[in-house]
Amino acid sequence: MSISFDYRIPTRLIFGAGKLDELARVGLPGKKALIVLSAGTSMKKHGYLDRVVDLLKKNGAASVIFDKILPNPIKDHVTEGAALARKENCDFVVGLGGGSSIDSAKSIAIMAKNPGDYWDYINGGTGKGQPVKGGVLPIVAITTTAGTGTEADPWTVITNLETKEKIGFGTDETYPVLSIIDPELMTSVPPGLTAYQGFDAFFHAAEGYIATIATPFSDAYALKSIELINKYLPRAVADGSDLEARTNVALANTLSGMVESTSSCTSEHSMEHALSAYHPNLPHGAGLIMLSLSYFEKFAAVCPERLAVMGQVMGEEASAEGFLKALAKLQKACGVDGLRMSDYGITREELLPMAENAHSAMGGLYSMDRKELAQKDTLGIMEKAFR
Repeated sequence: MSISFDYRIPTRLIFGAGKLDELARVGLPGKKALIVLSAGTSMKKHGYLDRVVDLLKKNGAASVIFDKILPNPIKDHVTEGAALARKENCDFVVGLGGGSSIDSAKSIAIMAKNPGDYWDYINGGTGKGQPVKGGVLPIVAITTTAGTGTEADPWTVITNLETKEKIGFGTDETYPVLSIIDPELMTSVPPGLTAYQGFDAFFHAAEGYIATIATPFSDAYALKSIELINKYLPRAVADGSDLEARTNVALANTLSGMVESTSSCTSEHSMEHALSAYHPNLPHGAGLIMLSLSYFEKFAAVCPERLAVMGQVMGEEASAEGFLKALAKLQKACGVDGLRMSDYGITREELLPMAENAHSAMGGLYSMDRKELAQKDTLGIMEKAFR
């Protein structure tokens, strides 16, 4: 079998406990930052926002705050944040927080320099797929969670509430120029969110490992990410102050982002995006957990050798069944094996339109599957996962 790949991850990664302080010394891409963070209170309550503002100031950069981002970020806030960046003459964007804040920072960085509507540039669904010609403001990512790996990839996921579409997008310019990953900032994340975020990273790695465009680089990153999450995520969920566990889950998360830069998610993400497009209160990681056993069972006969290797690195027998067993054990160890779609308001009657949405909004990821899934297959996976 021939090997070919195109490798590019231009982000400078500064990783380790206490590394946030490097923000006062590292070279910055501008003199005035728009700091993008969630509408929640954690960044302020734990002092992270004040620290970032102070460190930027010590490094000669002023800042403006945009603090409206939702857990499933929306197009309206991208538009509003970009308008603020232009009004305040910000020359770079800082995403502070979890994947939603950093993803939003990337999308705001696009729209701060390009005309029209954000959906003009989206590929897929009702997006117009126009090229991003105006450039992108430089992006700095400061992650306080271990979930999406967005600090090491160009992708951003935004929901259009009007069309009920949740679609991923990115360009070569939406890689962060600088990412700081400080596990000390993650010790305040509560157990449930720690689990959801950790499983999001896990599925980025696992889907990237079974994707049709997997490469030797993505395979190496994916298997190490899976191994670390399997070993350390239950510890991080059980004791958020366990810095060794937090550090290793953070490393697994960054590796999963590197998987997304060298391989791709598969259709499991299309399916979950449909669920949370209809029900924005559903945490992305929780939706993936709900779908996962039904989803990977579908691929047990398609690429058993790939599932076998993942099962082996998770400490089970080298077989597809070993991986499914390991995945179920990990979910139980993290206390998420009892999640139910119905608890988030999802009804069985919605599964068909959500299956249709998965194919129409993010149909491109279905081309990454090693077996083509029809809409009836997607519906079958959702129905089997439903409870």
